[in-house]
Amino acid sequence: MSDTVVKDSNGTPLQDGDSVTLTKDLKVKGTSETLKRGTLVKNIRLTSNAEEVECNTKKVKGLVLKTQFLKKA
Repeated sequence: MSDTVVKDSNGTPLQDGDSVTLTKDLKVKGTSETLKRGTLVKNIRLTSNAEEVECNTKKVKGLVLKTQFLKKA
């Protein structure tokens, strides 16, 4: 991983394994699922893109979320 700093919507740095909370209801492409605002997502993984993180939720596995819709829990 390079030395890019991944930040949440408030500018707080994120790291692998952090837990984050959604700041907005998000529809998941390819499913009829909607992740509600306030949903806690545990154990995120950083990607090579500083604006995206990978994670799993109870209902959707292998999800990629934009950091602009996340805040550190």
